[in-house]
Amino acid sequence: MKKILLGLAVLFSVQVSAQNLRTPAPSPKQTITQDFALSSIEINYSRPSMKGREIFGSLVPYGEKWRTGANGPTTIKFGQDVTVGGKAVKAGTYSIITAPGKSSWDVMLCTEGTSVFNFKDEKVVTTFKAEAMTMPFKVETFTIMIDNMTNNSCEIDLIWENTAAAFTVTADIDSEIMTQIDNVMNKDNKPYFAAASYYYENGKDVNKTLEWAKKAAEAQPDAYWVKHLLAKANAKAGKKADAIAAAKASMEAAKKAGNMDYVRLNENLLKTL
Repeated sequence: MKKILLGLAVLFSVQVSAQNLRTPAPSPKQTITQDFALSSIEINYSRPSMKGREIFGSLVPYGEKWRTGANGPTTIKFGQDVTVGGKAVKAGTYSIITAPGKSSWDVMLCTEGTSVFNFKDEKVVTTFKAEAMTMPFKVETFTIMIDNMTNNSCEIDLIWENTAAAFTVTADIDSEIMTQIDNVMNKDNKPYFAAASYYYENGKDVNKTLEWAKKAAEAQPDAYWVKHLLAKANAKAGKKADAIAAAKASMEAAKKAGNMDYVRLNENLLKTL
């Protein structure tokens, strides 16, 4: 009996010690949340490292399904309907499973919870290609990046070893924003600056852009950022003298506010006029 009790005591002690011991995860988790279009994209994945191993074509065989990371399924969440790799995808959360190739990868967006271990064809929501390229350097730890951002598009890069595979996400936001602008412009408190900014950045009606920029400047006479937009709108409309006057007024107001970023923006704009 004493031997049994002693054995249980030792076992209990080992268990307690193991529970209190924290060590670095071999494939640490990462969450990326990126504001995108009118919502966001969130990616959750674990990051294995090379550790001297050959990755693609060896540890990750070409043409075979890969969990695109380590541990549990890698997931991507879209906050709105998007187009991914040229395929329409509804807002929601999906598991990412890939089949890497030398020049391109097959990317499968699957129902949430799908992994290479419980994979079934009926769980695939859509499949598309991601172009792959060989980099002139190696990346030790598997990395997912969201870059090349515009108002309605971005690129998602899957990077490991000396390989990078990329696919594009786009969102059709123009019709929704134009509807919002039409609605709010029929109200008393009109967001002239926001509407003029969107029109300017997206190449809409230049006359309407200038009209709204003027009204925004009238409503906020000391707002140097509004006057800077007015200067750019005048320049786009071909009204050089008005553009110069607005840029100088914006620059003076920015100096008073101590915002040297806008001082430099106006200086650079004036060089083009």
